[in-house]
Amino acid sequence: MSKERYIEAKQKWAEKQLAKGFQPRDVAAPGRLPPGQKLTTRFPVLDLGVQPEIPLADWSLTLDGLVEKPAVLDWAKFNALPQVTDVSDFHCVTTWSKYDCEWSGVAFTTLFELVAPKPEAKFVYCTSYDGYSTNVPLSWCLDDDVLVATKFAGEPVPREHGGPARIIIPKLYAWKGAKFVKSLTFLAEDRLGFWEVRGYHNVGDPWKEERYA
Repeated sequence: MSKERYIEAKQKWAEKQLAKGFQPRDVAAPGRLPPGQKLTTRFPVLDLGVQPEIPLADWSLTLDGLVEKPAVLDWAKFNALPQVTDVSDFHCVTTWSKYDCEWSGVAFTTLFELVAPKPEAKFVYCTSYDGYSTNVPLSWCLDDDVLVATKFAGEPVPREHGGPARIIIPKLYAWKGAKFVKSLTFLAEDRLGFWEVRGYHNVGDPWKEERYA
């Protein structure tokens, strides 16, 4: 399926759910498995139909916006930062969940401390090498399980799953964790990302079923 057809299909899916009167929950559901999700031991591949091949020599992560010390980290500088490993569950808006995913990389808090965001910075806008983008409130990024991951289960993150580096935010649907991450921009005002302007919820809390706007 071409990139354009895939995007059109996903957008129509969101519009169909909205037409049914789908509403997110006011109160988060309890339990480990969010409502409407099904467990899988597989790891389905979902993207924009483009999986860019990014040589490590050409990869970099730009950290900019409302920060005191903007930075551009090449692969060596990024991996010289303190590394962490975290095990978390992974929830896709297309209703599947995978338990106990082991990710390794650089904690978001490490990047936060590196660039020193200004007090007025309230949001993070993420862009990717495949043209993707998404937005997350800064406060949601500061938990210790949020990271820019370069390894999955001890091995480099495969290209089909967003390698060489992708964002992991376990408490949100996976579309909020950009694959092929290229930049993180700190903003005072929210800026809608790729799926957010196409009918997806602006927050994406799985336990409240915040799937669609």
